Amino acid sequence: MHTPVTIIGAGLGGLTLARVLHVHGIPAVVHEGEPSPMARSQGGMLDIHDYNGQLAVEAAGLMDEFRGLILEGRQALRVLDSDGTVLFEKGDDGTGGRPEVYRGELRQMLLDSLPDGTVRWASKAVGTRALGDGRHEVTFADGGTTVTGLLVGADGAWSRVRPLLTDATPEYTGASVVETYLFDADTRHVAAAKAVGGGSMFGNGATPGKSINAHHERGDTLHAYVEITEPLDWFEAIDFTDTAAATARIAREFDGWAPELLALITESDIAPIHRPLFALPAGRRWDRVPGVTLVGDAAHLAAPNGEGANLAMLDGAELGKALAARPGDVEAAIAEYEQAMFTRWETPMDEDFLLESLFGDEVPERLLNLFGGEERAS
Repeated sequence: MHTPVTIIGAGLGGLTLARVLHVHGIPAVVHEGEPSPMARSQGGMLDIHDYNGQLAVEAAGLMDEFRGLILEGRQALRVLDSDGTVLFEKGDDGTGGRPEVYRGELRQMLLDSLPDGTVRWASKAVGTRALGDGRHEVTFADGGTTVTGLLVGADGAWSRVRPLLTDATPEYTGASVVETYLFDADTRHVAAAKAVGGGSMFGNGATPGKSINAHHERGDTLHAYVEITEPLDWFEAIDFTDTAAATARIAREFDGWAPELLALITESDIAPIHRPLFALPAGRRWDRVPGVTLVGDAAHLAAPNGEGANLAMLDGAELGKALAARPGDVEAAIAEYEQAMFTRWETPMDEDFLLESLFGDEVPERLLNLFGGEERAS
């Protein structure tokens, strides 16, 4: 295959694609707007699933390196009612299919697996245009340009490559997540640490659209994700730089919840971080455009469901494998990849399979109701 591959975005999807291409002897260049790998926080922990994300790791030939990143014990899971009652609890015996790793360490694993110079840092794409015959030009923030015969948008929610294929744009889902961090939790935030347990905790109450969830991360850190369904202007009225005022305002939405769960909000050691949730219209396809395609959130941004990073990596791996399998017919390779990717996007994950992967094969009835079992049974 002689067509140069230009990837926009050095997230998990773009880097997995670059790595799989490298495994098959196909060179690629990745352009990333950030000035360095750790220029900003890469987020917390990810559970990488044996039915999608780990398949991408295998295609990249990095399973040994991946196993070295796994945080032992972090697959432990608890589900709490709003009064602190434990509805479900499962330990981590090392046999589960959803091991936890840090996003930043997973990204660094992929970066380390690529030849020097593959990623061009501080190379922010600001525009793209078609030149005909499957060729595209990318313009960068510094005024530079590049022309490529195969352009892949791996540049996330606000992709600069997506407009070449579709006019779809992300829309606010109606909900946001507020992130908090509690440090040295086993000594400074004892009740909250006990509530979360050693791995992940889901806290749900009677009011739909409100939850308090958390991970027990490395170094006695609790990383909480507080989900609230409210319009954007509701959140815009909160001064998130004022930690005390912001956490108090968010906590009021959970009046009556157990103190150990509220502590995940009110005892935050940082100013809470507001992250509005956006998604692309579900099931939106595009017509095949020669010389360009998308992976990950650039293609199918969805509200957080535990699958986003896994699917981005699988997209990258599947596109890389398709290009390697059809070195003389790039367009056929892209068409094959896109059809499979559209099918994954349009096919909702079977809820029974998802529940079993989380809780095992004997899910208590109360949990089935909590996670939508009543609707499935009706």
